Amino acid sequence: MKTFMANNQNIERKWFVVDAKGQRLGRLSTEVATILRGKHKPTFTPHVDCGDYMIVINAKNIELTGNKWDQKKYYRHSQYPGGLSTTTAKEMNKAHPERLIEFAVKGMLPKGKLGRQMYKKLYVYAGNEHPHTAQKPQVFELKG
Repeated sequence: MKTFMANNQNIERKWFVVDAKGQRLGRLSTEVATILRGKHKPTFTPHVDCGDYMIVINAKNIELTGNKWDQKKYYRHSQYPGGLSTTTAKEMNKAHPERLIEFAVKGMLPKGKLGRQMYKKLYVYAGNEHPHTAQKPQVFELKG
């Protein structure tokens, strides 16, 4: 028996679209990260980007449980003394609803060059319109 190793010549990529309306942030993000990484395929190879493209629509209608809208914080630093800025999930959803999903998925992908390559296959939109109809994306049904 030979061991199969995926490479750029034998990877077949598909496009999937998922509706985030009414979905929990963490549950949605784990499914999206799994598809981007390619772990749902029998040809999964850990050191190769063999995942598919994901389009997430209705990001503004994502759900968080408990008091996370007020308690979950996102941090950024300007690299100047005292330059730490915090934003709550509620403020982030109001200003940039796509970033909630993008940050959650990015944290679940591998760190380094391979993870950045996988992250480029993620497209998140606040509304239910997306410009990728030419790729004929398949609707992805979430588990549970």
